[in-house]
Amino acid sequence: MTKITETCIEPYLDSFMRSFAEANYKPETIKGYRNLVRRLGQAMDEEGVAPTALTPELAEKLGRAAEPESKGTIRLYSLGRMFAAHLIEIGVAKPAVPTVAEAARAELLADFETYLIKQRGLSPRSIYHTLRFADRFMDHRFGAGMIDLTGLRPVDAVGFVQHLLSRGRPYRDKSAVTHLRTFFQYLFARGITVTNLALSVPRAATARDKRLPRHLPPEGVEAVLDWVRRNPRHGVRDYAMLLLMARLGLRAPEIIRIDLDDIDWRAGELMVRGKGKLHDRVPISPEIGEAVSRYLREERGPTECRALFVTQRAPHRPFKDGQIINAIIKDALDATGQKPATPYVGSHILRHSLATQLINHGASLDEVGDMLRHRSRGSTMIYARLDIEGLRSIAQPWPVAGGAQ
Repeated sequence: MTKITETCIEPYLDSFMRSFAEANYKPETIKGYRNLVRRLGQAMDEEGVAPTALTPELAEKLGRAAEPESKGTIRLYSLGRMFAAHLIEIGVAKPAVPTVAEAARAELLADFETYLIKQRGLSPRSIYHTLRFADRFMDHRFGAGMIDLTGLRPVDAVGFVQHLLSRGRPYRDKSAVTHLRTFFQYLFARGITVTNLALSVPRAATARDKRLPRHLPPEGVEAVLDWVRRNPRHGVRDYAMLLLMARLGLRAPEIIRIDLDDIDWRAGELMVRGKGKLHDRVPISPEIGEAVSRYLREERGPTECRALFVTQRAPHRPFKDGQIINAIIKDALDATGQKPATPYVGSHILRHSLATQLINHGASLDEVGDMLRHRSRGSTMIYARLDIEGLRSIAQPWPVAGGAQ
């Protein structure tokens, strides 16, 4: 392949690459990005697009055309959008002026976000998903045109839910309809709609699960932890994360929300940022302390962010969500030959496994609820199915022939 040296973007490459160096990217990675983005410059020259006219959308279009197939860690169209944003940031290009419809939607979503923070007190993660579903609903109902929420009817809510359920991969839970109800409650509270359309959103069909909570036997948990610990690819970090879940019953979102300041090394405690903005302090055992300290010493990359667990590659950002933990557990189960009860395996399998071990060792439901930091006894009741001896003590005798009717 001919080496590309001079394109219209050459005067801006050094400042663009400097932004990667400041984010602790490796020199060889930066060199590869420089060569890759020059292909975008070549495409701009061929199409007659000046740097002053480049937009993120146009950069993506040119990048996809110039590199239809790639096996690299970053695609040209993605790098192109970043370069276009850089040109806007340094004042070479101008940001696209939003249309009247885009401005109206942005204003509505900004007010909705304020409502979610001040009136509902939702967590940043819940706010993100609620705003996303509100935006998707408006896309479905109005497309790119001007929104007219005053004319919404129950059929619009039902139609959107049907659209979600008709997808190739339907949702496994009821979060979509919950977010949609929150949006309609906001519209009613603001006086935008005359009726509360939240009441017309169909309920998600959730048949009560009669199976035992999905869990692994103690030896299965240890096999997962041992495989992750010995994995040469990010094993130190992944082992520390899974150990916190297996020993303390932390949820995946709680793992990725841990900050460096949440660890009190002198007291041997960890502050857990749980559901509903509730904070709990849990003890750190020597086993957990050693795993976390080893990760901090050996594997956590240089970064200014305060999140405890960060991505392995520069710029070492916090994880966006808990899917990384689900992927780690799935790989560990595959590697150790353990077949889960269902195709989908979530990180809760370690939490369920801890509760199961506690029940099997004689812990009461109240003790399990305290360990898992449940706010409602109803959340702990699913583990009552595991107390076989307790259930046997209250079971009625099986009727026999000739017995009293």
